[in-house]
Amino acid sequence: MFHFLSHYLYVMKFLLLQLKESFAFATQSLVVNKLRTVLSLFGVTIGIFSIIFVLSIVDSMEADMKEGLSVMGSDLLFIQKWPMGPEEKGGEYEWWKYWQRRQPSKEDLDLLKAEINTFSAATIQVRASKTIEHENNSLEGVGFLGVGYDYIQAIDLKIEKGRYFSQMECDGGRPVALIGYSLAEQLFGAEYPVGKDIKIQGQKAEVIGVMAKEGSSLFGGERDLSVYVPYEYAQRFVSDMDDVTLLIKAKKDVDVDVLKGDVMSVFRGIRGIRPTEENDFSVIDSSMISDMVNSIVGVFNVAGMFIGIFAILVGAFSIANIMFVSVKERTNIIGIQKALGAKRYFILAQFLFESMLLCLVGGIMGLLLVYGVLSLLNGATDFHFFLPLSRIVLGITVSLVVGLVAGFIPALRAANLKPVDAIRSAG
Repeated sequence: MFHFLSHYLYVMKFLLLQLKESFAFATQSLVVNKLRTVLSLFGVTIGIFSIIFVLSIVDSMEADMKEGLSVMGSDLLFIQKWPMGPEEKGGEYEWWKYWQRRQPSKEDLDLLKAEINTFSAATIQVRASKTIEHENNSLEGVGFLGVGYDYIQAIDLKIEKGRYFSQMECDGGRPVALIGYSLAEQLFGAEYPVGKDIKIQGQKAEVIGVMAKEGSSLFGGERDLSVYVPYEYAQRFVSDMDDVTLLIKAKKDVDVDVLKGDVMSVFRGIRGIRPTEENDFSVIDSSMISDMVNSIVGVFNVAGMFIGIFAILVGAFSIANIMFVSVKERTNIIGIQKALGAKRYFILAQFLFESMLLCLVGGIMGLLLVYGVLSLLNGATDFHFFLPLSRIVLGITVSLVVGLVAGFIPALRAANLKPVDAIRSAG
């Protein structure tokens, strides 16, 4: 047992020594041939930058969209005129048919609430675009939402200053408003907005609350520049063409699919739809939105990988070409090393280490470039871009694999050289 252990330690020590010498040879070659090293690094750097940058952008978008979805939760249904996509898998989006549908109404909501008991909150939302004013400040195209009292129970609204609407204000259609963080800054500046008046299409409304800042977002971040008013009050400003949605939130002990089944059945009855007729409304759940997000992210990931693979191939060919040149230049040295007893694996490892080290340095430079560009984008926009640890690991792994693959044939060619022929060809 002791003899076996000592032999094992000797072999490991010998291999580590060989690896150390191979690494030293590779490092020395890269340092001596600076111009060639820089040119080789450039191809790998651009390749790693391309693939990791695109994937990091996609990761940032995915995180942002999922954070926006988390505000709604997984137990919320939306009843509206327009579906998210074709109602039949693989079918066409028949907008001309959906356009003829009538919008959901407050009466529909009241009838629905009277028929089902599997919800914890049920409310209505109408969305439009309006001009908002305060004294000499005016903003056009502001997101305008009329909502019911239960809206804050269905959607996670974070209020920084003031309060939400009372039941009495909602039922009576009082001219009160809840405004977004950025809208408050642009209209009021340093002035405290709660208790002040704004004008919506020329009509006064009192600001009773300001929402917490959300920042720029691809999914739901428009709240910073939005104004919310009670639905009954909003009806003064909206038309039949504006988007109306009913929001139904499931009870804690009720599965959202059970709620969806109840809603579909009852709403068909409310609309007087016969068993053989199609729905004239759409019911959207959070999982459908998540699927859409995942589908979009999947497309971007494939596009990112496609772009990155081509960039990496360019880098790999440049590394292979440089390694063939390196083998040719050092043929004499290889012959001398083999004449002095160097093994094939030592020569092979020497050139593989050189290729992998070259790609690793290029990959790290590419990752640093990604980090720098993302930092610049974070400074220039409110959107949060980040470089995930998983993408850093991917970048380093791809660099090493490219180095191994690109350097293998040149390294094998060097390892198979015969000492006498190598020395003669160099001479």
